[in-house]
Amino acid sequence: MYPHLLQSPEIFLGWDFYLPLIGMVVFILLGVRIWVVLGLGSLAMLLSTDVMPPSLLGEALFDGVDSFALIAVPLFILTGDIMVRTGLSNKLLDIAEATMGWQRSGLGTSTVLGCGFFACISGSDAADAAAISRITIERLVKQGYPKAYACALVAAGSCTGILIPPSIAYIIIGLILGISASTLFLAAIIPGVLILLSVMAANFITNRMYDYENSRAGFRLGYWWKTVYEGRYALLIPFVILGGIYSGIFTPTESAAVAVVVTFGIGFAQKTISLKDIPKMLESSTKVNGVIVPIIAMSLPLAQTLASLDVPQYFVHNMISLTNNNFLIMLLMLLILIIAGCVMETTPNIVILAPLLLPLSLKIGMNEIHFCIFMVTALGIGFITPPLGLNLFVVSGVAGTPVLAISRFAVPFVIAMLFVVILLMLVPELSLWLL
Repeated sequence: MYPHLLQSPEIFLGWDFYLPLIGMVVFILLGVRIWVVLGLGSLAMLLSTDVMPPSLLGEALFDGVDSFALIAVPLFILTGDIMVRTGLSNKLLDIAEATMGWQRSGLGTSTVLGCGFFACISGSDAADAAAISRITIERLVKQGYPKAYACALVAAGSCTGILIPPSIAYIIIGLILGISASTLFLAAIIPGVLILLSVMAANFITNRMYDYENSRAGFRLGYWWKTVYEGRYALLIPFVILGGIYSGIFTPTESAAVAVVVTFGIGFAQKTISLKDIPKMLESSTKVNGVIVPIIAMSLPLAQTLASLDVPQYFVHNMISLTNNNFLIMLLMLLILIIAGCVMETTPNIVILAPLLLPLSLKIGMNEIHFCIFMVTALGIGFITPPLGLNLFVVSGVAGTPVLAISRFAVPFVIAMLFVVILLMLVPELSLWLL
């Protein structure tokens, strides 16, 4: 597959390429919006290299967003927003607490599991962090956790928002690389669960070291059944989304649309929302979508320009020339993704780096699905690492706790997630077994 990307031709890139590239880096450091930087960079490269006519920019903008798969993005975000406003997200957290609350670190573990439940609906880590932090942080503090640690725990658990299907990140990387989102969703199940378990394990170990929480309540089957029954409508939503996708009844986009209708139906039936709430929910979803879609639109002409200049082949050739050790190359890829995740959001990282790193991964024998899982999971760590650390800023805004204080407590979770990423990198069967 992709035989043209596996060649190693002699390629020369001059200042007509590097000057626009340097300009893009400078603009990013100055804080210019990513979609503006991508658009200006694409136009500058087209004008300086003459590799393709500048009219390509306008065509690619519309062709890029004219995708059925992209419709799923605002729909999953809207579903998550409806879950919060109807109180169904609280029901999911109640089920998580009834399931895991009997452990010594019960409330902390339940919070992480609740993040995983919500990730099965929203597909967005930021939405996950915002929703869960409003509900759980004060409860965690009352249980004995330091507030900054409680914030770090929610921020780390919310990383599963892009790692557990349905995930907006997998929709985007599938669109960019031409891979089925349904296939990526299936492949991401085990890696997503492993990340969830790693955050739970890090919390358990930290809790044992500092004795933040000492829950002693036993598991009560009757109470668990009662909680599950009361939250049955909340559980219906992830069942509709994932069951519809994996059974082949729905595509991811159709599944997202059905989830919106079902969630609205539950909210109206239980009278937890009304018609006057709809404009606010649509506005909230539109704002998030308005950040993602322009980045995708502007990235596609840039990707086409880079491909026409043979930049992916050039990148592969130079990386291979550094070392012929596949393990070291994978570590270099991991380092690139970790650094990129620290300074830039997932969407621009995917649209910029995926076309460059995919040919390199194929060159060293990685499967394209394995590469996508590895890349998205590695980028997921960036949500709890400064200076960007989007989840850190989200929970900081909700809880009023300084980001630096939260990031200090996030270190154990970064280490735990990094361990899983390395495991996924070295054991491709973890990503491919369900396929």
